[in-house]
Amino acid sequence: QVQLVESGGGLVQAGGSLRLSCTATTNGLSINAMAWYRQAPGKQRELVAAIGTGRTDYADFVKGRFTISRDDNTLYLQMNNLKTEDTGVYYCSAGYYSVYQIYTPFESWGQGTQVTVSS
Repeated sequence: QVQLVESGGGLVQAGGSLRLSCTATTNGLSINAMAWYRQAPGKQRELVAAIGTGRTDYADFVKGRFTISRDDNTLYLQMNNLKTEDTGVYYCSAGYYSVYQIYTPFESWGQGTQVTVSS
């Protein structure tokens, strides 16, 4: 079982920056890959960025603005040039890349951290 705790969200004006952090507690389980998801009000949760061994993947809507990084079991998301449409609850995820190279999350989620971008 993996426990995930996100932090770093807040209220920021459009064009501003935030850095999200997530600490994963694994009880000895090795995590191959991690990712950030977000969920806007009334919308489904969507993948924002994922990181595995020697690779990072980004959703088109954040490419060039967000950077995912990882230090052992701490995951980060540097978000620059934020837009109002980036508003939502951001969740980190532990998982793996499938044989088809698709990021697949474990069914364990933290409480998320709220990001609100004002115009």
